[in-house]
Amino acid sequence: ERERKREKEKERKIRERERECVWEREKEKEGKREKEGNKGRKRKGSHKERFEMVEKLLVLIIGDMHVPHRAATLPPKFKKMLVPGKIQHVICTGNLCTKEMHDYLRTVASDVHVVCGDFDENKAFPEVKVVKIGGFSFGIVHGHQVVPWGDPEALAIYQRQLDVDILVSGHTHTLDIHTKDSKLFLNPGSATGAYSGFSSDILPSFILLDIEEEKQNVIAFSYQLKSSLIVDKYEWGKGNANCTKS
Repeated sequence: ERERKREKEKERKIRERERECVWEREKEKEGKREKEGNKGRKRKGSHKERFEMVEKLLVLIIGDMHVPHRAATLPPKFKKMLVPGKIQHVICTGNLCTKEMHDYLRTVASDVHVVCGDFDENKAFPEVKVVKIGGFSFGIVHGHQVVPWGDPEALAIYQRQLDVDILVSGHTHTLDIHTKDSKLFLNPGSATGAYSGFSSDILPSFILLDIEEEKQNVIAFSYQLKSSLIVDKYEWGKGNANCTKS
């Protein structure tokens, strides 16, 4: 009974953390307005009510499931988070390995972009894809074509060839968010924690982007599952040399 209560308390804290992540920026903006002497301005409704009226543009970055060969399915905690109707777009780096995993992603969002991994059964997926979402161009590639695998310089060459703002790749099964030459590079790792040619000790992970189209700004939340959920926040604007972690 105590263990069940502790688990419930952990899940409650996770939900609170997620809510804080998605409206933290609005709180920061409101604090700046107050510091500038706008405390006297009347606002209709509470902060939370006003923020919930803002339409969010959320993009799920996910990949390397390897179901059922290396993992049975996504972790239950991830499935609870990835509910239908909240996310607008899905970008997948491939190696879903089954039609069922593709069908699952289509329940999360109607707009799903998938590239072919080296273990995918569906060879109809393209090897490379370029899409535009929220004013940003995304290049998507599984990553086995980029040699050395996961190498920042090799990824930068690939990004320049595609001429995109953000390059999404996988294959290494290792979560990575970095910038180079004012471009953003994302690797969501393996959503199931499937072993790779590099390591058998892989943490399940994915990335969720909150795109602020008017500001040309991207907020990236990385999620890793260890004994508990680890959430990190990164912020990057188009043309910025670095992304900041908070």
